[in-house]
Amino acid sequence: MGSIRLGIIGLGVVGCGVANLLRERGSALATRFNASFTITRAAVKDVKKSRDAEVDPSIITADPFDVVNDPNVDIVIEVMGGENPALELLLTAAKNGKSIVTANKRLLAIHGEKIYRAVEDAGVELGFEAAVAGAVPVIGAIKTGFAANRIEAIHGIINGTSNYILSRMTLEGKSYADALKEAQALGYAEADPTFDVEGIDTAHKIAVLASLGFETPINFGSIYTEGITRLTPEDIGMAREFGYRIKLLAVAKRVGDSLDARVHPAMILASHPMANVNGALNAVEIKGDFAGVNMLVGPGAGAGPTASAVMADVLDIAGRMVHGVAGKRSPMITPASKRVPIRIRPVDETRSQYYLRFSVPDRPGVMAALSGALGESKISIASMIQRGRKEGGAPVSVVMMTHVAVEADLRRALAKIEGTKICAAPTMVIRIEGGEE
Repeated sequence: MGSIRLGIIGLGVVGCGVANLLRERGSALATRFNASFTITRAAVKDVKKSRDAEVDPSIITADPFDVVNDPNVDIVIEVMGGENPALELLLTAAKNGKSIVTANKRLLAIHGEKIYRAVEDAGVELGFEAAVAGAVPVIGAIKTGFAANRIEAIHGIINGTSNYILSRMTLEGKSYADALKEAQALGYAEADPTFDVEGIDTAHKIAVLASLGFETPINFGSIYTEGITRLTPEDIGMAREFGYRIKLLAVAKRVGDSLDARVHPAMILASHPMANVNGALNAVEIKGDFAGVNMLVGPGAGAGPTASAVMADVLDIAGRMVHGVAGKRSPMITPASKRVPIRIRPVDETRSQYYLRFSVPDRPGVMAALSGALGESKISIASMIQRGRKEGGAPVSVVMMTHVAVEADLRRALAKIEGTKICAAPTMVIRIEGGEE
């Protein structure tokens, strides 16, 4: 029987989840994989802090470099998060001949190419299943299940916090602020939820998936990113009337010889399976040229689901170690040195249907001004609803659904409308994914 020695950097929710999983399942895993798994070193910020896992105090250190430099560590598990010193730690681990398992989507989204090349050059393994969608095995699905396919599109609901908030707004009519407070009370949202609700966490994850699925380096800064903070119950209700639901959607799809990569609230037909993924669940839809469309759904965060994903990588790498073939493959489908850059399309080139909500005074000439500005920019209106009448020309909501339009044309029209000063508030724009084309 082989012996696999693990070093963990970070004993927070996920690190403790890994330790608890090993305590409960270690014997069964040893039998199944013909190898024992032991945590021999663990790095934490505060060595005196109590934790939700039983870890031998003698192996704990406050210096994470003790883990990557320890000759008694075979696989480094990095669950500390952030860019620095995580990047230096992983590069050092690779240089020292240690395989790596990481849940750090931010690090991979921004510095992925450097890490992929480092592990290839060092002849070690890299696993990052836990970086996207928790227990949902989307990384493995793309690397193996879809390996024979040319990936055409990836769509994802890959932030549980935002999905929980939008689900509460949709199913219970809550305001954004009230739904956020509930998410924070339940531990789904941080005290500062910016990364989640502004779409940044989702953008990190789609960058990782796009880089893997489309076999290309991804410049994270080129991914258009928009959050959910401006959405109102009125938008949720109007979407329902038109037969849609609103989700924070990650999109990566081929368009000719370029890649369309973006994150934003999107209207999805209510009959689509992804529109009915609620609460803190994640969902990823992958379209392959031979496999067609497949969707994976499951818990995207938390100690148990993420620890499960971490250990899936550990077991995969350990199996290769036991058989003497570790480090003989790239962590990507195509080796990093052979990956070809693909142009990321600016959001202005996006073609979509759009939902537009204007807040305008209820007086003659307003509708003509709106429709005229849109028509001059080649924006065709598919349907329209005006809500209520108010005394004295007080602002009312006018909602329009467009036919397919180019985003640059829409932005030009909206800039013209904003210049007329007839809108009492910025226009709400929501893209419709999967509409007419």
